[in-house]
Formats: sequence, C-alpha cells, structure tokens
Amino acid sequence: MIVPIGLMLHDPAAASPGQLIGPLVGHPIAATLELSLAPVFLLVAIGSILNVITQRLARVVDRARFLRAEIADGRCDPTASPEARELSALARRVFYANWAVNFSAVAALIVAILVGVIFISGVVGQSSARFIEALFIMALSAIVLALSAFIVEISIATRTLRIGDIALDPKPAAKSTDQRS
Repeated sequence: MIVPIGLMLHDPAAASPGQLIGPLVGHPIAATLELSLAPVFLLVAIGSILNVITQRLARVVDRARFLRAEIADGRCDPTASPEARELSALARRVFYANWAVNFSAVAALIVAILVGVIFISGVVGQSSARFIEALFIMALSAIVLALSAFIVEISIATRTLRIGDIALDPKPAAKSTDQRS
C-alpha cells in the first residue's frame, strides 16, 4: 500500500521505515524537505502561544480603557480607588504580555530562518550544523523568555483578580495608621 505524504510517497511495507518510492527515490531534496518541515511544527506551537497571549492582551487593554473612562468621568477616585489599583495592575500585565509577544515573535522568526537554512544547506550540499544548532538554541531561549513573561502576566492577573466587589488578592492593601488631620 502506498501512502502519499506531501511530495513524498512512503511505502509502509518497505524494508526500512521512511524509504521513499516514486520520483523522489534517492533524491537529496526528499530528505531535505523532511528535515526542514520538522521545525514547522514548532512554528505552529509558537503561533498558538501568540494567539493566546494576544487574546489576553486584547482583553487587558479593553479593561484598561474601560477603567480609564470611569476615572476620567469622575466615577471613582483616580488615586485611591480599587479601579486605580486595578489599572496599575493592568499596566504591569500589558508590559509582560508585550514582552511575551515580542519574544514569541522573535522565536518564530528564528525558527523560520532555521527552516530556510536547513533547506538551503540541503540543496547546496554544504553542512551548516553549528549554525543550525545555534539557531535552534536561540529559538528555544526566546520561547523560554516568552513563556516566562507570560507566567508573570498570569501571576499578576491571578493576584489582582476581582469578582464583583470582592478582591481575591491574598495580600489586601495595608490600611493607613497615620492619623493626620
């Protein structure tokens, strides 16, 4: 039985797994295509992470705009109200979410370059193993930084969570004991 996979045809009954049949038999481009497609799955994962982060960022920005409008309309105290404290937390969340987006985008860019380098070095027939290793390490480092910033953003969101009028912050704001007149 012949099963088509992309441009390559694999014979499941072949003696060695992954043995190509059809017009690409023995052609170096077949192996190059297989190697350069592997990091594409990493691109899909990074895209999914970016989607989650940008959705959270959009919600934070919408909430911040709403709170700024309430403060501007005078419906709450711009310095000491719960809304002002929440706005401060939202600003920190935006900061970390932006860094998570930036690091994710850098990781995606590096992975795209990695795919190109793998393909070109396979077609040209020149080894770029060290450069490919360096790109892979850089991409994973950027992903680690993106996920770290994302974890901080989630942590801030969890610590400042409000449901209705109830603040779920485990460390409530300290009450002032200063009795100035």
